[in-house]
Amino acid sequence: MPFDAVFLTAVSEELKKTAVGAKIDKIQQPERDELLLSLRGPGGNCKLLLSAASGRARIHVSTSARENPEQPPMFCMRMRKHLAGGKIIDVYQPVLERIADISVSVVDEMGELSVKHLVLEMTGRNSNIILIGQDGIIIDCLRKTSIEKETSRLIQPGMIYEAPPAQDKKNLLDLDENSIACMLAESKPELKAEQWLLQNFFGLSPLVCRELSYRIFGSADIRICEVAEEVLLSFPGKLKNFAGKIKDKCFEPWMLVEESRPYDFSYMPILQYGEKLKCLKYETFSQLLDDFYGKREAHERMGQKSRELVKRVKTLRDRTARKLAIQQSDLKETYDREKLRECGDLIKANIHRMESGMTVLKAEDFYDPDYGEREIKLDPRLSPQQNAAKYYKSYTKAKNAERYLTEQIERGVSEIEYFDSVLEELERAETERDLSDIRQELTNSGYLKLQKAGNRNKKTEISAPMRFTSTEGFEILVGRNNMQNERLTLKVAMRNDIWMHVQKMHGAHVIIASHGESVGDKTMEEASELAAYYSKGRGGAKVPVDYTLVKYVKKLPGGKPGMVAYTNYKTIFAEADESVAERLKQKRNK
Repeated sequence: MPFDAVFLTAVSEELKKTAVGAKIDKIQQPERDELLLSLRGPGGNCKLLLSAASGRARIHVSTSARENPEQPPMFCMRMRKHLAGGKIIDVYQPVLERIADISVSVVDEMGELSVKHLVLEMTGRNSNIILIGQDGIIIDCLRKTSIEKETSRLIQPGMIYEAPPAQDKKNLLDLDENSIACMLAESKPELKAEQWLLQNFFGLSPLVCRELSYRIFGSADIRICEVAEEVLLSFPGKLKNFAGKIKDKCFEPWMLVEESRPYDFSYMPILQYGEKLKCLKYETFSQLLDDFYGKREAHERMGQKSRELVKRVKTLRDRTARKLAIQQSDLKETYDREKLRECGDLIKANIHRMESGMTVLKAEDFYDPDYGEREIKLDPRLSPQQNAAKYYKSYTKAKNAERYLTEQIERGVSEIEYFDSVLEELERAETERDLSDIRQELTNSGYLKLQKAGNRNKKTEISAPMRFTSTEGFEILVGRNNMQNERLTLKVAMRNDIWMHVQKMHGAHVIIASHGESVGDKTMEEASELAAYYSKGRGGAKVPVDYTLVKYVKKLPGGKPGMVAYTNYKTIFAEADESVAERLKQKRNK
């Protein structure tokens, strides 16, 4: 993650305004490598999160709800003993280092006022949370280094705290253009520009180095030897301008989004991905980080819980696809069945010339316009009449097989479409209830077995669709899965309500509950955006959305759950926008 030293500078500046001056009211440890400080300050109450998780180390104000263990860990108890009731007097970051030092003024055991330091080191797998006394001695730490381990830096309670060793790189803020130019002249020409930046300057993430390469040279992957000389001459000046923005603290919170999922974040807009990823700007860095990691962790949790179900559905789909390929191959073979009938006719016509034990019949082909000769293979164990009957039987079998295989292939294609729709549902699943509904749907369809015999007579509770309220006040209902889509469209919606669905893609059924009233363009636009967002078209460009009245939507005979046919429809193009879904959901909850 690009939580580099510059990004931490931006966060630290923000925290100085919100956390400095606040008192630590409560300390919790919801996860093994996280601390949550409840603060009371002049600007209001807030919760400060410190995480030393590998790959997720960070510090920011958080509004996300977190469950705490029944018994607080010993590290948490130690933090409470030394920091509870203390006042944060400073949030300090060593220049371009991924270290946040929170100074806390607190009354110690002797009743005297002292300053203790809660230090968060965000150094990858070695990230740590360390409590240091006023004398510089470590009081406690989240991760302790083993004394037996060969290392130049020991982190243990009772030892003097030493900062991590400095990197063998330059500080971009201290260099002038001439120094940068000299460094560039001494570099290896085959090196990529982003690699050169990453190797020579500390405090910059790979994402930012690629972005600088893209902005200055027009490519994130360009090598130094590929850059035109006049462009290369301007490089030190542009790099110095970037350093000036860091000194002036010109930071903005931006998140990169891929198909509505958090992808990356930075303190400046990221342009290198073009239209592949969206850039969303946030009001504060804490909101950005809270949203990014909250959604990311929720998606990871759902991914873990749905992994087994996804695997089983993919197995069913792949098995059906293999069976379908065999059936399509067998169907092609039935197309030549007329030759089987012709062989039977030619045998009967030449039966007077045939003898028992023949293996091949060479006869004039009266089905050939040129009356050529045809060779017909015979079974020497059979009589001429039996050989003719055998060809007629093969012809009849192929004729019946065509009808049977055509039905099987149609059923197989339908099943593969259904499995694809279930996989799309699993991608959109947000809660365990969504997974339970999908599992029940597969069980009802006969693809999964009931887990317990006692569940056979248990009546399944039907979950409710998602509900939104348009700007114009109309209720919009969105199905979460195939069973819900079917019930929403065929049982819940009124005949004159408006039905929407993305064109030729898997997605949710969307209903505008019009109650016979005329629906405005704004509601139509918002509902179509919801249809696009809750579909396989999420994250792409504008997608076509079909709409019609509910009375023109019919269930396909023998179709899988949620599969319908519709007529009298029109099409509009909509963009899948998560912000619309959040806004309309909040509007309903007000």
